[in-house]
Amino acid sequence: MARKPLTTRNTLALIWNTINFVRKLIINLVFFPVFLLLFIGVIIAFSSSEETRVEPGSALVLDLNGTLVDQARPVDPIESLLMQNKRDREDAEVLLSELLYVIENASHDDRISTIVLDLANLHGGGISKLEAVGTALNKFKEAGKSVVAIGDWYGQGEYLLASYADTIYLNPQGMVSLDGFASYRMFFKSALEKLKIKTHVFRVGTYKSAVEPFIRDDMSKEAKEASGALLGDIWQSFADTVSHNRGIPAENLVLDGDTYLAKLEAAEGDSAKLALDMGWVDALASAEEFRVAMVDKVGKAKEGNGFLAIHYDEYAKLVAPSPSFAPMDSVAIVVAKGTILNGYQAPGDIGGESTSELLRKARFNKHVKALVLRVDSPGGSAFASEQIRQELLALQAAGKPVVVSMGSMAASGGYWISASADYIYATPTTLTGSIGIFGMITTFEDSLASLGIHTDGVATSEWAGMSATRTLSPKLEAVIQRHIERGYHEFISLVAKERNMTLEQVDSIAQGRVWSGKKALELGLVDAMGDMDDAIAKAAELASLDTFDTELIEQELTPEQKFIQEMFAQVAGWMPISVRQSTPLEQMLGQLSGAVAEIAAFDDPNHVYLYCELCSQ
Repeated sequence: MARKPLTTRNTLALIWNTINFVRKLIINLVFFPVFLLLFIGVIIAFSSSEETRVEPGSALVLDLNGTLVDQARPVDPIESLLMQNKRDREDAEVLLSELLYVIENASHDDRISTIVLDLANLHGGGISKLEAVGTALNKFKEAGKSVVAIGDWYGQGEYLLASYADTIYLNPQGMVSLDGFASYRMFFKSALEKLKIKTHVFRVGTYKSAVEPFIRDDMSKEAKEASGALLGDIWQSFADTVSHNRGIPAENLVLDGDTYLAKLEAAEGDSAKLALDMGWVDALASAEEFRVAMVDKVGKAKEGNGFLAIHYDEYAKLVAPSPSFAPMDSVAIVVAKGTILNGYQAPGDIGGESTSELLRKARFNKHVKALVLRVDSPGGSAFASEQIRQELLALQAAGKPVVVSMGSMAASGGYWISASADYIYATPTTLTGSIGIFGMITTFEDSLASLGIHTDGVATSEWAGMSATRTLSPKLEAVIQRHIERGYHEFISLVAKERNMTLEQVDSIAQGRVWSGKKALELGLVDAMGDMDDAIAKAAELASLDTFDTELIEQELTPEQKFIQEMFAQVAGWMPISVRQSTPLEQMLGQLSGAVAEIAAFDDPNHVYLYCELCSQ
């Protein structure tokens, strides 16, 4: 048989076949072990017929791993499988609504006698969320049950939650770290100058300091004033809560240097004993001593040497609510969590298009009679923020009341999308306000010129050809600044109209300044202090609903995605544990990459942003 002539087409086909063979070989070598583990895991999971049981008198161990969030980000199944048991994963998340549901269910479950707070891997999530969990724990205790906390070390977030416990245990080699709050940022002005990068900033608002890191090497006096007042307000709420829970004076939580050294000396340099002497904890106990104490309290487990207990993940799966198929009048819940960006965004960020689509679903659902918008956002794109607000107005025009429940933050763009609601709830520690606006364009003409790269050409007008490689003309800068000033006027006009205030009143409390929820109530920016339950009840009241259901409207997974997630979830439990601590260098690089990501996320088509820099820290 004659060979085919070596034509260009045949040559390309040969190259492609070779590349395709190598590609398939690499995929098989890399991913086959993963899928083999997955297959074996699924067989193990499905072949196990033993059903999870809760023995009478059991302790529910809340071994929470991750950050408390209102909405979880999507996780790649393979990445989830490979990383499942890395206990220091900074991207791990605990869904607040699920946690609250689990605690509420345990309050009514006669089999659960105690909750154990194991907070070693809790990464915080905002004071308002921690206090929401604390409120649920108080209701659990009101049912005649007890809460204990165990920890080798308590940071401020962990300690706030632990303060709701009846008994706080601390490892004899551990400590309680109560330092107060601080706000420090990296500033890049000198670095940008050395790199010959020009940052063109346009803003309105004395306190709109989101752009300061790019135009200064330190924090402005106005920003320090506003941040200091805000942090003092938030700390007071924190201290009052802990003081009430523990029955100790608020001034005994953060000691000045001299007092701390004196107390530490009296405790012979022992930080754990200092915590005990100060009343921060109730007992010092090693892991074994805690095990023995819990065996005495709730009994010994039927297998092994531990105490009678069920862990959070197991119990959450066991008591997960069954879907309701009987349609009835409902209050819809849409979560707006994360930075406000344009277009379609995955859960965990707010998209002008994607979030609007969820709101339209609520509007066209005949069973939805009212909506609660849960806002946990520092803001972002002005264009996307207005897109979302317009959809909320359409909901109201359709006769469906809108109530906003502010989470840890609802500032700048987060406040913009909240302002037109029929009623607004915040928590005392919610960060809100930041009514201001800015624009920022970065150009690299000098950086490129230093490398011998230049941009030149022709255009039909002085506006055409705007590029990051060319200098902005003074006229263009003036135009952008005028747009920013107009945007600020629109912002304060919106707030004035919706909150029944004058422009002068709004301007006096705007200027980009961030307020606590407690202060925002005094200023008239919100209607009441309350949580999600309050917001749902208010929405039902406004819609005249006596009997109703709640319906979470969120981006839906395809059946294939659901199947894959479920399979990987079955395997996750038996994957080996890998523990790794991040180094200080990695933490610093993480801050730098975060700053770069923050700049990269600015995608407003008009370069106009409603963003609270303090909220994002």
